Amino acid sequence: MLRLIAVISLMCFSGLTVNADESTPTESSNDVRGQQLASYLSGKKFVGRFTVDGSTKFDPKVEEYVISNCEKMPADDMYRLKARIKYGNVDQEVPLEIKILFAGETPVITLDSMWIPGMGTFDARVLIRRDRYSGTWQHDAKGGHLFGMLEVAEADEDEDEE
Repeated sequence: MLRLIAVISLMCFSGLTVNADESTPTESSNDVRGQQLASYLSGKKFVGRFTVDGSTKFDPKVEEYVISNCEKMPADDMYRLKARIKYGNVDQEVPLEIKILFAGETPVITLDSMWIPGMGTFDARVLIRRDRYSGTWQHDAKGGHLFGMLEVAEADEDEDEE
C-alpha cells in the first residue's frame, strides 16, 4: 500500500513539474514573439483620437502615428522604431527606442518619462489588441486617454511632403 502511494505521489509531482516547465515561456519563444511583434508593427499606421483630462467638453483630437520600421533589440522588451508622429501642430519623424511589455499575449507600449526630441517628456501605456489601440498618456502637466485603429500604412506615407 505504501508503495502504491509513493508511486502515485511520484506520478503526480512529475506531472506538475512537466506542466510547469511547459507553461513557462522560454527565451526562444520570447524571441519569436518579439520578432512577430516587430514584423506586425512595421508598416502600421495608428489612426485615432486623444482626450485631455479636465477638458470641459468631450472633443477628442485627431492623432496619427506611422511606424515605417520596427525591430526587436537584443535587450529584453526593447524595440527600435522609426515613427512619424502627427497630432495638433506636431508632424515629426523620430527614432524611438521603447519598451513593449506583454500582458499575457497583449503588447503594451510602455513609456516612462521618455524624452522625445522636439516634443518633450512623455509617460504612456498603450495596449494593442486586434488592430485597435487604447491607453493613457502624460506630457508634463497634461494627460489623457488615446484610442484608435491600426491600419496598413501606404508605402510612401511617412515620406509625404519631403
